[in-house]
Amino acid sequence: MQITPGIFKAYDIRGIYPTELNEEGAYAIGRAFVTFLGAREVIVGHDMRLSGPAIFSAVTRGIMDQGADVVNIGLVSTDQYYFACTRLGLPGMMVTASHNPKQYNGFKMVRQMPYLLSGAEGIQDLRRIVESDAYAPTTRTGSMRTLDLSDEFVEFVLGLIDIETLNRRRLNIVADTGNGTVGPILQRIYERLPLHFIGMYLEPDGNLPNHGLDPLMAENRAELERRVVEEGADAGFAFDGDGDRFFVIDDRGRFVSGDFLTALLGRYLLQRAPGSKIVYDVRASWAVRDLISAAGGIPLIERVGHAFIKRRMANENALFGGEVSGHYYFRDFNFADSGIIPSLFVMEMLASGGQSLSALLKPLEEKYFISGEINSTVANPKERLEALASAYADGVIEWIDGISVTYPTWHMNVRASNTEPLIRLNLEATTREEMERRRDEVLAIIRG
Repeated sequence: MQITPGIFKAYDIRGIYPTELNEEGAYAIGRAFVTFLGAREVIVGHDMRLSGPAIFSAVTRGIMDQGADVVNIGLVSTDQYYFACTRLGLPGMMVTASHNPKQYNGFKMVRQMPYLLSGAEGIQDLRRIVESDAYAPTTRTGSMRTLDLSDEFVEFVLGLIDIETLNRRRLNIVADTGNGTVGPILQRIYERLPLHFIGMYLEPDGNLPNHGLDPLMAENRAELERRVVEEGADAGFAFDGDGDRFFVIDDRGRFVSGDFLTALLGRYLLQRAPGSKIVYDVRASWAVRDLISAAGGIPLIERVGHAFIKRRMANENALFGGEVSGHYYFRDFNFADSGIIPSLFVMEMLASGGQSLSALLKPLEEKYFISGEINSTVANPKERLEALASAYADGVIEWIDGISVTYPTWHMNVRASNTEPLIRLNLEATTREEMERRRDEVLAIIRG
């Protein structure tokens, strides 16, 4: 059948409903998934998007028509879906477009936890099967059963922390789930904890009446930043649409970068498992490398993307992993990412240490000056990367994921987006003046 090839991304399938991804396409992708994996049973969940029920119905019909049974886990966060795939040892399809705007939908697909289908390993195979109608012959029609693992999930994540530690300092937390999927399960978990909890937009609503689903965009977290200051809160927590990404606002109402949070959490978690390996992505601040090394851990750099980080962590048996984009991965969660689990560890870290979050961040802010991720729309990303390689040929150049260039006092990573027509710059220097000068210099080359 004819299907929009651009929806088959590096880490998942994602497109606008119904022009790029519709029921017919979802049905075909369900059949292709079963054909590719030879699956006999598939877990399927969905987020709160308005097109979710239609896409869910179509993809599960495709799975069953291709001869496999469906385990319907219903409206769940993506970390609940990973938990179900781990718990049952089954492949899965999560109907979600993560943090994309409400008109999008798609699939995050598990081969066998912690391994997900990625562009090079499975996703392009699905596209070829759909385009050529190359489905495996089948003689049976599958059936569907429903399964609610939410009670088990709540007990599991609460078991990862020492709840008694939270009694040492009763935290005041504001959490914004942005009408995404994670609100109901977050409430069930937080009501078991000794803290003062203020929830914002906890009700799943695909109309998104309040703000967008990506807390990396400043306008989507502005209200939370204000609320943290108004409430005198210890921290504000934000979650993306499907709840697998997590973001923090400190007690000053300031956004905490993902690399600084990776550094702080990594150092904290190493107290439990000294000498462990910690994985971080190529965009990250030197703070991650330095804090992990100083705490006796082994920092490992990896390319961006959950499919790559999970695989590397599993291969290395790493304790923890973090990405600048707000994904946090845990060995105790089968190397998967979760939004809820890091929120619990942040609370435990704050309660056990007695320091405010801003006090923990202060030494990093005084030493590491980061640009944050800066996006540029360019016609030919490959040419721009080659221009950077030529301009900075006297630096240490690596091509792990895009181009990374390192000098004694500054470094950068520039990579093409896997999901949008953009080039992304992350740059850091040891002084603010140099960071701003190098940032502007590099952007001038990128934007040509």
